[in-house]
Amino acid sequence: MDELTSRYLRPGTLQLGAPPPLSVYVHLPWCLQKCPYCDFNSHATPSDGLPEARYLDALRADLEQSLPLVWGRSVHSVFIGGGTPSLFSPEGIERLLADLRSLLPLQPGCEVTLEANPGTFEQGRFRAFRAAGVTRLSIGVQSFDDAALKALGRVHDRGQAIAAATLAAEVFETFNLDLMYALPGQDLAALDRDLDQALAFAPPHLSLYHLTLEPNTLFARHPPVLPDDDTAALMLDRLAERTAAAGLQRYEVSAYARPGHRCAHNLNYWQFGDYLGLGAGAHGKLSFPHRVLRTVKWREPAAYLREALAGRATSNEEEVGRKALPFEFMLNALRLREGFEEALFMERTGLPPSAVLPRLEAAAAEGLVEPLMTAQGRWWRPTARGFDFLSDLQERFL
Repeated sequence: MDELTSRYLRPGTLQLGAPPPLSVYVHLPWCLQKCPYCDFNSHATPSDGLPEARYLDALRADLEQSLPLVWGRSVHSVFIGGGTPSLFSPEGIERLLADLRSLLPLQPGCEVTLEANPGTFEQGRFRAFRAAGVTRLSIGVQSFDDAALKALGRVHDRGQAIAAATLAAEVFETFNLDLMYALPGQDLAALDRDLDQALAFAPPHLSLYHLTLEPNTLFARHPPVLPDDDTAALMLDRLAERTAAAGLQRYEVSAYARPGHRCAHNLNYWQFGDYLGLGAGAHGKLSFPHRVLRTVKWREPAAYLREALAGRATSNEEEVGRKALPFEFMLNALRLREGFEEALFMERTGLPPSAVLPRLEAAAAEGLVEPLMTAQGRWWRPTARGFDFLSDLQERFL
């Protein structure tokens, strides 16, 4: 019996359906500098420059080690995140995508997203990323206001943000702008100015995030003065109103898109699909007939380079227990405005509906979710109130 069969394909108590769609997430961990609000696995660029070629070698080694876990499966989306992936050269991104294509079957029309920072924007660079095989750009604008950008510790200014968004609209058929709200010193008028500028680009997709003070960040240690909860709630109402008027549908808690431009990669996360994580600190989730596996790669770039190149890219892995699966599924699926089909819960967790029905029915009695009958079966979706109190709703499934 080979190692894969003995470890992952052995009999178990779960009965999962066909494997879900498979995505690939690639983490490029370096930024020009660390932002004070950021709790992602990102690191300032080394003084002697990016070890681009060596890191790409490590990513290929990581992928080769991971192949037995995904034999026979095709990839429907790739997301290159960070960090600031646009610090890598277009040639480096082209090599990365060539390695992926040579070792994994990418489906026709596979969505390939690259995160980009306006502070690394150069004329022609976005065109080169497009030529390298990137199909979707996600630009971390955060704000178009210079004072707000300075308060957030961003390395770009308003002019660079406008230039990057303008070129993205010219070069890419679909792109995303990241904006944050409830920023230090921000009021409704300032939010409107940010929205005026963002919507002027007619973006196919907007990601709108409430600034939160995460543990182990500079902002957590030295918190700025932020708008109060009532003002933040008014800001969210304004965002919902203005994006809808501009033809953008709020399909997920923080995501707004025009028809045909939803992010396929993130949708796969929220529908409890599978993803192979490559790169420093990258997380993965993979399904087998009788179990769901979580994987984590070495977090520190130096450790990842050393271990991945030595054939040990994974720092730890664990099987998701039966008791944890309902919460893990709901943590994702309840983020979607349209909710989820009951059959999807069974297919993706291997559990019967009875594992969650009592809690769904209790949440429905309190007006947090609602059941819908369709020709395909029963769906559950969060109500407007459930969306407003999403964390409380999700916690019911712990």
